[in-house]
Parts: sequence; structure tokens; C-alpha cells
Amino acid sequence: SSCMWPSRLVSEVVPRRLRAMAAPVLDALSHPHGIDRYLEHFDPLWSLTETRAMVIAAERQTPDSVTLRLRPNGNWRGFSAGQFVRLGIDVNGVRHTRCYSPANADNDGRDAPLEFTIRAHDGGRVSQHLLANARPGMVVHLGEAAGEFVLPERRPRHLLLISGGSGITPVISMLRTLLDEGHRGQIDFIHYARSPAAMLYRRELEQLSLAHSNLRLLRGYSQGRGELRGRFSLQQLRRAVPDWACARAYVCGPPSLMSAVEECWHQHGRRESLLTERFVALPVTRAPSRGEGSGQLHFARSGRRTTNDGRDILDQAEDAGLKPEHGCRMGICHSCTCLKRQGTVRNLVTGELSSAADEYIRICISAPVGDVELDL
Repeated sequence: SSCMWPSRLVSEVVPRRLRAMAAPVLDALSHPHGIDRYLEHFDPLWSLTETRAMVIAAERQTPDSVTLRLRPNGNWRGFSAGQFVRLGIDVNGVRHTRCYSPANADNDGRDAPLEFTIRAHDGGRVSQHLLANARPGMVVHLGEAAGEFVLPERRPRHLLLISGGSGITPVISMLRTLLDEGHRGQIDFIHYARSPAAMLYRRELEQLSLAHSNLRLLRGYSQGRGELRGRFSLQQLRRAVPDWACARAYVCGPPSLMSAVEECWHQHGRRESLLTERFVALPVTRAPSRGEGSGQLHFARSGRRTTNDGRDILDQAEDAGLKPEHGCRMGICHSCTCLKRQGTVRNLVTGELSSAADEYIRICISAPVGDVELDL
């Protein structure tokens, strides 16, 4: 549209390869701020290399959630239903990045608005900030879509979509995509929530289930009555979806739901037919021992050193004045992956030690054991 022409001028009129070649030269000529800092004075979405998006609508479906509709600039490459995107926002002058899954259908087109529904949680700096402050006109930063939690190109005859809480976003993206393309196979959509009032997309799902005979909506509430009673269990699943073992299944939700579903599929030898996506990291299995908080961390690229205090490497790097790239801080998104040149680290999720030289580690869930050298 003509109103979007200014924000797409730089990113679409100039070919992507030419922009990539020109960016370092223009950044050098516009030292110390870089060319993007000047472009954004004309339009906040203008950028040679960054993917930015403007909030065009912010709706509170529930008291603890906000649904954002975003208009990205021309650097946005699109996504596949079920994938996640690193969303960056500046809070008090500091850029914070978190991973969220678009909820809209992926066949809406690259120019269509993006939709993210974010549920605020206690201590969630980004989610609480967006719940309180997201308004039309706010500009956010987007990473490229990633993740293998996606539909196969050849759509299965029977799909079972299971979600809980805010884990509904990637699966409703799948559902919207399937229905938009006229998929006629059976779709069983199971969702767990505290109550009907706390359920995201409740009215839309009810309308879709009435409009599409191949879609069956099954809801379980801990406070209220739905089509399902109680928590997920094999007995409940057998009653609700007798041919569940023949379906291609997808699940995203809180750890308790994920574990119960995975155990069910594993016990019945159907693990290969289940795809999972986690919004919450697995719990830390082992805290570093007192003896592991010794030695030094050497950040080779920056030339900095700091005394190892036993915490994860990301925290220690930030305290040393570095700003490593990161996203979820939970070991999920892999954006903090860094080359460890030498030394031993402990994976705080699995408890495993690793001493191999020149290996890539996720610094948000890796704690140093003694002296460690990193390419930071």
C-alpha cells in the first residue's frame, strides 16, 4: 500500500545482496552511529539490514495477555506455521530479546501483519512491559523465523493439536493455515486452560469448530467445565480421540502437560509421530558445586578476563561488560550459542560435563568448571 512505501523504500527498492554489500561501507562513513541510526530519523522502520516491525494494534484478550499485530519492514522473510521468532524490545535503554511464535496463518503472505499473543508472567521483564505499554506506533525488532515445529508439506489425513496456556500460539497458527488452504482431513484440537475466561482465542475456536465439520474442539479447564475433565491422561485421550495413535500429533504447553504427552507417546512406541515445542525450559538438574566456582573466564575476542563465580556464562559475561547475543535465556532458542575454545563446562539442564576444545555451547545453560576460554 502507498502508506507503507516509505518504510519499505530502502529494504525493497535496493536488492538484499546489494544492501548487504553496501551496509559495512555506509556504516563506516556514518561512524560512530551507523547508517541505520540516521535512516530511522526519517522512518523508524527504515533499515538496510535490521528487521523491524511497528505495532498497529494491541488487544488484551485476557487480563494477563496482550495480542500484538505488527507491520514488518521489507527485511522480513516470512515464517512457517509453528516456528518461533526472536522479538527484541528496548526497556529503559536496554535491548531485551525473547522468543514468541506467530499466531497467524503462514499463507497470509509476507506483507500481511504478524500476530503475537504474549502472556505476562511473574518476573517477566519483557512480557510485563508489553502487557503494560504495548500501543500502536511502538517499534520492535525481529529475528528470522526458526524451529522445526512445523507441518509436513504433505498434510496428514489426521492431525492432533494439543496445547496448554500460551502454548496455543504455534498450534493455532497451524490450524489457521490448514483451514485457510482448505484442508479436509480430520483435526482434533485439544486445549487446556485454567477457565473459559482465561482461554486465549476461545471465541474464534468455537466459531471455527462450528464452521468446519472436520475440526473437533476439546477443552479441559481446571476451573470450569469443558469437553474434557481433569488433566491430560491416556485414559482421557482414549475416550476423547479413540484413534489418537494414528494421528500426526503436535504439542506445546507447560512442562507438566508436555511431559505427560511425551510419556504417553513414548510408552506406546509412537514417539516418531509426535512433535513438541517448549516455551519453558527444562528444570536445572544440578547447580554448580562450590569447587566449580573457581578459575577464570577468558573472553578471548574482547580480551577481558573475570573470576569465575560458578554462575552460567551468559550472566558472568554480562557482568564483565559484554553483550553477547541471546534470546530466551533458557536453552531453547540457541541464539546464545558460542564457541568454547578450551576448558570444561557443565550443562545446567542435563548435568553433563564437557571438556572438548573448539566446541559450540549455549552459554545461558552452561556453567564453567575452572578456567574456560570463549570466543567472546
